[in-house]
Amino acid sequence: MVEQAIKSNLFECARQCIDATGVEDKLRITRCSAQAWREGRIVITSTAAPEPIAEPGRPARPQLVHPSRAKSRKLATWQGRAVFLHALAHIEFNAINLAWDAVYRFRGMPEEFYADWIRVADEEARHFTLLSQRLTAFGQAYGDFPAHDGLWHMARVTAHDILVRMALVPRVLEARGLDVTPSMIVRLHQAGDAESAAVLETILHDEIGHVEAGTRWFQYVCRQRGLDPLETFRSLLAAYAPGRIRAPFNTSARQQAGFGSDEMALLEELARATQ
Repeated sequence: MVEQAIKSNLFECARQCIDATGVEDKLRITRCSAQAWREGRIVITSTAAPEPIAEPGRPARPQLVHPSRAKSRKLATWQGRAVFLHALAHIEFNAINLAWDAVYRFRGMPEEFYADWIRVADEEARHFTLLSQRLTAFGQAYGDFPAHDGLWHMARVTAHDILVRMALVPRVLEARGLDVTPSMIVRLHQAGDAESAAVLETILHDEIGHVEAGTRWFQYVCRQRGLDPLETFRSLLAAYAPGRIRAPFNTSARQQAGFGSDEMALLEELARATQ
């Protein structure tokens, strides 16, 4: 059984989840690992340096292509909604790997840090399952359409520093989802697809918590290093995400996720500069 194979050392367990290539294997191992952690059956027994991870385990499909070659998606048609749901499922599948990578890569953090990202991995697996079920309703499955590798590219770019990772993955990439998801929900309702809209509502609710975890640990590392969070965030955006900040923003969701008024003003400033 998969549960019997779960590693008892946290970092070995995280690597096991990352390396799993089959979709169902990754989902089952993630669920079992999260449950084992909650029950105290996984412990932190080593702070040795992590080994490099060039690529996470993934199935042979979908075919990975440049973002410019990914299929467009018009939500008014069922074909467009299928492509859209597939793109979201791919994001969530990669988000499982990203959450486990945060657990595996960044050693010597408080136990609460690992609890947060194990929870995130578990929730991302649930999101993937919900989206897969909707794909099935459209007669499709994960892997049926091409996808791109933007999320894991950011994992590689930020692998050297937890401060950079927390700033850019939860607080830029995932936070962008907070901004755009409400309009997607509206468009799905307009297309008569209340079931898919409900899935996105669940994802939006959970993603606020994911971004909030990123905010909390970004601020923690800033305090540990004696850095000003606002100026540090500004400098990291300039170095790693120039021109990527776009309005409009879901201010309410971002505030729930820990963005202060000064940070929202910074984002508005950067968005104006890219217009």
